[in-house]
Amino acid sequence: MGVATTLQPPTTSKTLQKQHLEAVGAYQYVLTFLFMGPFFSLLVFVLLFTSLWPFSVFYLVWLYVDWDTPNQGGRRSEWIRNRAIWRQLRDYYPVKLVKTAELPPDRNYVLGAHPHGIMCTGFLCNFSTESNGFSQLFPGLRPWLAVLAGLFYLPVYRDYIMSFGLCPVSRQSLDFILSQPQLGQAVVIMVGGSWQHWCQLTFKKLMGFSPCIFWGRGLFSATSWGLLPFAVPITTVVGRPIPVPQRLHPTEEEVNHYHALYMTALEQLFEEHKESCGVPASTCLTFI
Repeated sequence: MGVATTLQPPTTSKTLQKQHLEAVGAYQYVLTFLFMGPFFSLLVFVLLFTSLWPFSVFYLVWLYVDWDTPNQGGRRSEWIRNRAIWRQLRDYYPVKLVKTAELPPDRNYVLGAHPHGIMCTGFLCNFSTESNGFSQLFPGLRPWLAVLAGLFYLPVYRDYIMSFGLCPVSRQSLDFILSQPQLGQAVVIMVGGSWQHWCQLTFKKLMGFSPCIFWGRGLFSATSWGLLPFAVPITTVVGRPIPVPQRLHPTEEEVNHYHALYMTALEQLFEEHKESCGVPASTCLTFI
């Protein structure tokens, strides 16, 4: 099954107060995404050399005891997933979720999400929060967003992202979720790849982290440079499921067969919905 996201030009007008609320919602997500992990990592380290060192020691002991929790389903919080701030984030772009077929909760699902992007805002809104009513559109399904495992090494930030239902994109983590006795687990994997991704992986091997280049607008002015993303609508379309037999040791031919079915279904999904999302009819989907 594929999940395709497209961008289109904004067409709606909003009151000034509503624009400010939405900008705050979008900006807090940017600041959290960029700075929460490094900030608390530095804070835990610095407090070790102050009179408040017991706080850092206590947390580090807790971190050691709790280390495997991300690979065992984490700690989802419906209170976090249902906060009003996510509806402001949704409306800023806005972000939409389109259902094209029923997904019965009597089985598990693995969804490939395209494109990856930098902050994956559309996927966060649609699968990690209830801002677009995922549980009403797909009753009985429990969504998980599989992300880079290294994010769960960051103090405090790991606990925050686990509350959204985020999990490491590792075999141990996915095996745990998909082997649960309760069916209806839906793991969303953000698929990446291109020569830029290869450069990032090479840089990561050398430096330990992946670089990225991005820019946006100012918080108070749309014409100035800043960290606030541009308000370009994002539409996520969930496609029809592709039944795949369970195999402990699939052959290469089987893998190639279902991979071809997936690419065909993803291309068809793009063609069916691109014009309604503001994408020119002449635009074609390119696989890299």
